[in-house]
Amino acid sequence: MTVLSKTTRRDFLKLAAAAGGGLVLGFHWESVNAASIQVIDEASLLAGDINFNSYLSISPDNVITIFSPNPELGQNIKTSFPMIVAEELDADWSKVKVVQAPLDTKKYERQLTGGSGAIPHSWERLRKAGATARQMLLEAAAKKLNISTTSLTVNNGIVNHAESGKSFSYGELATDASAIAVPTDVKLKDKKDFKLIGTAVKNVDNQQMITGKPLYGLDFYREGMLFAMIQRPFAYGTKIKSVDSAAAKAMPGIVDVVQFRNNVAVVGKSTWAVLKARKVVKIEYEPEGSASLESSSDHDKFFKDLLESKDTVVKRKDGDVETAFAKAAKIIKREYQCPFLPHNPMEPMNFFAHVRTDGVELVGPTQTPDFARNEVAKLLSIAPDKITLELTRLGGGFGRRLKADYVVEAAELSSIIKAPVKVIWTREDDMTGGSYRPAVRYRFEAALDAGNNLIGYKLRGVGINSGNPTREDNFPSGAVDNLLIDSVEYKSPITTGAWRAPITNFLAYAEQAFLDEVATSANQDPIQFRLSLLEKAKKTPTGAIKYDVDRMKAVIELAAEKSQWGKKKNISQGFSVYFSHRSYVAQVAEIEIKNSKPSLQKIIVAADCGIVVNLSGAHQQIRGGVVDGLGHAMFSSLSFKEGVPEQKNFNTYRLIRLKEVPEIDVHFVNNGIDPTGLGEPALPPTGGAVANALFKATGKRLYNQPFITQAGLEGVTLGVKG
Repeated sequence: MTVLSKTTRRDFLKLAAAAGGGLVLGFHWESVNAASIQVIDEASLLAGDINFNSYLSISPDNVITIFSPNPELGQNIKTSFPMIVAEELDADWSKVKVVQAPLDTKKYERQLTGGSGAIPHSWERLRKAGATARQMLLEAAAKKLNISTTSLTVNNGIVNHAESGKSFSYGELATDASAIAVPTDVKLKDKKDFKLIGTAVKNVDNQQMITGKPLYGLDFYREGMLFAMIQRPFAYGTKIKSVDSAAAKAMPGIVDVVQFRNNVAVVGKSTWAVLKARKVVKIEYEPEGSASLESSSDHDKFFKDLLESKDTVVKRKDGDVETAFAKAAKIIKREYQCPFLPHNPMEPMNFFAHVRTDGVELVGPTQTPDFARNEVAKLLSIAPDKITLELTRLGGGFGRRLKADYVVEAAELSSIIKAPVKVIWTREDDMTGGSYRPAVRYRFEAALDAGNNLIGYKLRGVGINSGNPTREDNFPSGAVDNLLIDSVEYKSPITTGAWRAPITNFLAYAEQAFLDEVATSANQDPIQFRLSLLEKAKKTPTGAIKYDVDRMKAVIELAAEKSQWGKKKNISQGFSVYFSHRSYVAQVAEIEIKNSKPSLQKIIVAADCGIVVNLSGAHQQIRGGVVDGLGHAMFSSLSFKEGVPEQKNFNTYRLIRLKEVPEIDVHFVNNGIDPTGLGEPALPPTGGAVANALFKATGKRLYNQPFITQAGLEGVTLGVKG
């Protein structure tokens, strides 16, 4: 196995300075002030004590390097970040390199990946860093020629002076530029002049990924380290009663079997050895706690009973809801329920830890490195600055790696066995001992007057360890005069956590399916029904409006245009629109009847995420979100029987297959605003669009996921090959 070398901050700085000079700029990622950007001399670089959060370097051989702080898990920031800098720098993209930064809270702000917030947070900071370096390079060239910078132009990393015919590469100017005072104010490009931003650029890690070079936590290897697999309780709500590890300890390659807290770890010299040995460890469990969801045989009744709970929390109330419903000509009332879901990233959980007397070293894939380090510090009762954490690329996360449990258990095990160890989870471990999307049930009620106007709206959400199962300020809040949104929270031993597009991944489906049914009851076109509500929210809003009405209307109108809404023959169309993570996405799903069965053929997507940085990455984020939303809405469910997960691997847990992916037609609203989130917003609307299209095709409304288990849909097919 290839050894991953550790790149320290000092190593990077030495490397940047080793070419005999050059321009190195340190800049605060959390500050947008040009004054925070300072020239760093070689002596300071080698001293390793520069108090900045990230570095842009230009070496004499024309290589531009950016130290990138955020974890990369497929959301493309490791490519998009340097694109933004290179755009303002007018750099030759082929000369740009990016280096993954280790955790350093003194140097970086928001060094995490989650909430689709990386690009929105760093957009202006990165632009100013690139623009500042460009200005300094221009001044260096002007000084060489004894002219004004206004007579110089830059193209692809070359500074040109048309009158004299002279030109300089950035590398030729870098050392001279380092002696120039940092400008306190720089002019950013007009967005219409972007050359790199908005184009399709390949992922900077593509070559390493397709050739199998070490990138991920599972690739990491340190000479002399041990391997471990941990047996966690088979059932939630149970604890260890006894452990018989004699047979496992006698097996070749096994170093020890360790019990800590409610876990049993098998430690050995290879993954194969510990995998085999774990199977022969005999563990007896006993129940702890009282009867609950985990032991309930009727989960539907359990949720329905919770919906009747008096222990509710009001999230938003506008107008006189009780009177509106009392005077309504028609009331529509529906309930929707979703199951638990595991995260299932392609790379299972893993982490390396070496707890020494002088400090702790952590290496692996995490979305929240600072949180992980603090949790380990808390466990070991040491200061966080005694812990280093090196980030690897993440083989997926979807919210699972926001948690630190797998990092903490690696550190705890290392502290017990007094050795470096990498803890590795299997797929079964991921699915049975991991963290799940909360199971949720919703009750919606709508009141229509005699003119089929929506005069009242109620939503109650019941979540399992969900925090808040509603998003009380999302549409149609503000567009209905009388509105009540409340929630009920149930605490369970089943561990739950953020799952891609937290809460909205199912809530959007339920809301959009319900609004579709309300529109039908009101004898209105589903798209026009939503547009009318948005018009009311703009002209006569009720309460706070936390979404942008015009941006939502724009994606609706674009989706309707691109899908030729209502104009296609023999095509059943379903519509959905949602706002999440600062972005707006509308979708139209199209179903044809083939061999007497509904077949999903196409999904048209209209997205407003502001300026698209990398067109290739943006398309993949949209398509990936749609496929993720479609597959889980159609097929996926994880259930429990007496606290034991019933699905343990992909032979019993259904995922969407490649041949089932329909055509996905993506369109972006070009409104020129600064970028907003994109990693999650395309997922929430998908379930609603598909459910509404299935209704058009079959006349059957869907109230639960996964769809495929509901009567009449057993033969539904997906994709053009379906």
